[in-house]
Amino acid sequence: MRRTRNPAAVRRPAALGSALAAVLVLGGCGAEVESDGKEAGKVTVKRCGEPVEYSVPQRAVAYEGGSADKLFALGLTDHVYGYVMPPANPPVSESPWASEYARVKMLSDDLLNKEVVVEAKSDFVVAGWNSGFKDERGITPEILDKLGIQSFMHTESCFNYPGHPERMRPFDALYTDLERLGRIFRVEEKAAEVVAGLKERVAKVRAKAPKGDPVPVFLYDSGTDQPFTAGNQVPPDDIIGTAGGRNVFSGLDERWTQVNWESVAEAEPEVVVILDYGDQPAKKKIDFLKKSPHTRGLPAVKKDNFFILDYNEGISGPRNIDGLEKFAAYLRD
Repeated sequence: MRRTRNPAAVRRPAALGSALAAVLVLGGCGAEVESDGKEAGKVTVKRCGEPVEYSVPQRAVAYEGGSADKLFALGLTDHVYGYVMPPANPPVSESPWASEYARVKMLSDDLLNKEVVVEAKSDFVVAGWNSGFKDERGITPEILDKLGIQSFMHTESCFNYPGHPERMRPFDALYTDLERLGRIFRVEEKAAEVVAGLKERVAKVRAKAPKGDPVPVFLYDSGTDQPFTAGNQVPPDDIIGTAGGRNVFSGLDERWTQVNWESVAEAEPEVVVILDYGDQPAKKKIDFLKKSPHTRGLPAVKKDNFFILDYNEGISGPRNIDGLEKFAAYLRD
């Protein structure tokens, strides 16, 4: 994945049936939050591994579809001022929450920056580490803290966050984000309901996964001289594994990372998952794989076994589970 986003699970059992049970199970997903015991209207919630005090945001800014989707899925549209959506993201009109996007402002179609956030008079920014937040671009949680602007990072991106790293499987990180955002916005019951629904869908997929040796799968993000692909710290690793496949680079303790074509050829993938995003469409990538001497002999390419994964199904967000269900159906077929 290109460095503009770095896109951008110890697997859980099936969700328990009752709402109460769904609430009880939340503690097992890393949502280690607690009230500060004051009457100041703040709660303490982890931002990666760092406990941070939050008041309820009223003018949230979301970077990319995954961030906005998490807020919209929790029914928080009235607390969202706007979003920043760089070209990699497909049109918001394709989102399950298209009507929610229409109710808030598109602030920029470029990368997240401090000026956009300040101009929006935002009191809360949601993004990933080393994608939306980045030292080199002068927008980090520490910088926003000094400006009095709250921030929250996708747990999936906390793998190498300086000073306060946090690590968990990608689907668990998704559940954790929803729980923590639910706590920040005081909508814990809604978060419990959403998480329980996602877990139930994941459990159904896992129950139907093909038996026997998992199919070797290569995720192709981008790159011609050397390919970018998914290590074990990003959602596609859980999508592939839960559906019954095997990410051929699951052994890499990385997020989005660069490999070489020789290692791809040695893995002999039977399926190639193409990450499809706005400025690098899937067809162009497939055409390259079919023509390149590095890849045209791969089993997946010779058999035309390509599965297209939407950008927002590949970066951390509720649409990960949509991507899982689609890929699982593809493998079963």
